[in-house]
Formats: sequence, C-alpha cells, structure tokens
Amino acid sequence: MKDSHSGVGPGTLRRIAAAWPRRATVRTDMDKVTDPGPYDPRLLDYPEHLLPFAEHPDYTAQPEDRRRHVNTLAWIAYNARVIAAEEHVANPTFIMLAHGRFPGVDRYEVKEVVQQSHVDEVWHTYMHMIAMQRTREARGITAEADIVQPVTNRRLFALADECGESWERDLLFLLWTTVGEVSINAFLDLLAKDSTIQPMHALVARLHARDEAAHGPVLAELMKEIFPRLDRRQQDFLVRRFPEAITAFGAEDYDLWPQVLELAEVSDARDIVNDARGTGEPDLMLTDFSTVRRLLRDLEIEDRVEFDFEALRPADSRAAGDAVTAEHTGARS
Repeated sequence: MKDSHSGVGPGTLRRIAAAWPRRATVRTDMDKVTDPGPYDPRLLDYPEHLLPFAEHPDYTAQPEDRRRHVNTLAWIAYNARVIAAEEHVANPTFIMLAHGRFPGVDRYEVKEVVQQSHVDEVWHTYMHMIAMQRTREARGITAEADIVQPVTNRRLFALADECGESWERDLLFLLWTTVGEVSINAFLDLLAKDSTIQPMHALVARLHARDEAAHGPVLAELMKEIFPRLDRRQQDFLVRRFPEAITAFGAEDYDLWPQVLELAEVSDARDIVNDARGTGEPDLMLTDFSTVRRLLRDLEIEDRVEFDFEALRPADSRAAGDAVTAEHTGARS
C-alpha cells in the first residue's frame, strides 16, 4: 500500500470545487429543466430497446396504446430509480462524509466538494421529480404508482440489515455510493444519447451526467483518502463487498418490470418477464465498469477483488486493451 498521504493531493478536489459555479446544472441550467419547451406526444418517453421484454411475442401482440403506456411507465420508473438512489443511498453517504464519519475527510477542500456534491444530488431529485410530473400531465396519468425500491437499494439494505456493527453499515453505504457515482454516467447515457425519446428526457439525463462527471472523481479521491486509513478488518470488509456493489449497480431489475406491466394491465406480466430473463446468466443491464476497475488499481486491491471485469467487456473492447474511459482529474463540460 502506498503512503496514505501520497496518493491524494488537494489539487484535484480544489479544481473540482472551483469549477462548480460554472459547471453545476443547478446554477447554470435550471431554466432548461423548468421550461423545457413543447412535449411531442408522438415520441417515446423511454428507449424501447431498454425494455428487456420488448421483443417478447406476448408483449408485441399488445395494442399500441398499451405498449405506449408501458413505455411511459418505464420512464417514470427510471426516474423513480434515480431518485431512490439519491435519497436513500447517496444523500445519507454525503451527510456521513460531511460529518467526518470516515477517516481522512476533515480537510476544508474535502468538506467543500462534499457539500457541493450534496447540493447537486438534492437538485437531481427535484429535476427528475419535475420530469416525472411533466410526463404525467402530458400523458394524462393521475395515479402515482408505488414503485418498488430499485434492486441496487434492495441489495444494499439486505446486506446492511445483516451488519452486526455500525461501521460495517457505514462502509456499505460508502461503497455503494462510490461504485454508483463512478459508474452512473454509463446508466444515464442509456437515455442521454438516445434520439428516439422526448428531447427533455434525454436532456435531463445529459444534465445529470454532467454533474456526475465531477462526482465520480470526488468519490474516487475520497475513497483513496479513506481506504488506507481503515484498519485491516475494515479494508477486508470492503474488498469482500466490492463485487456485490458492482453487480447490484449494474443489475437489470426483474422485480420492477412485472410491476410496470401490471400497472399497464398487461396480462401474464410475470410470465413475460420470466421468459425475457432467459438463461439465468448474470442479469446485468450495465457492463462498463472500467472506472471501478481503475479505482481498484489505484487502491492496489484489484487482485483481491473477486470480480471478472474481462467477462463483461465486449470482444472489441477487450482487444483494444485497458484504455481508461474517464479521467479522475476534474469535471467534464
């Protein structure tokens, strides 16, 4: 292990903090969210190809208006998943970081970027809440569905309930938030780059991703500050739980989709989703965890974390080598 003070300098965090007034969407782009322009009812709300059952014959046989309703509910569920991750995982973690719950985070430059990130996360909840309500109004949806907690949260809460000591629970939240923050742009880009959906929906994901391009480096730097200061038992705990955090964040949510189909009154919803689930292979919606792998290398624990990154990468990506897809040096514009 490298010297605990040599791996992290304050320069990166200071650059991120200095860029915040120019970068943060809550400061620069609020009007684009609150007044996004006309809604085109002909466009989809959610990318159809992201529905794991999109090609199932019992689904394609549904009337078009019902499939459209499923598509809208999928967009609402997507936002609910993002909000739940912010409110129940990221925000509690940033509060713990702000209150010095972990070692090595008591410097001013740390507190500054933590508070900035926390402001961003609260704004993201509001931003996605606005997007959901605009869709409900445009599509004439009056009822608010009680969407299940996302699979990412469910797996975290299940592990947290098993913890015998408070530090284990705290480290789980830190781990889940770190993996999420360094990986979330791959999740947001599923919508941000899609031209088949409402422009506002792609915009919301794009603006969120811009903020997260700074949060990833923040959490990576903080983990590099915290991890060397943990005792061996705590380090071993994180190493052991890393694979579960990665798979939880990338998982397709097969408990959510029957709920969406049933809300749209699609018969045999669970059978459709079970068929779509297929062969029982690892059910990952996301497979790009290159930024997590980079962090593990920086922490010098990649060889201790039992996760097969190579198995997730497409063949052409593997042939290209281990190119780093995101630099932890500051915010993207």
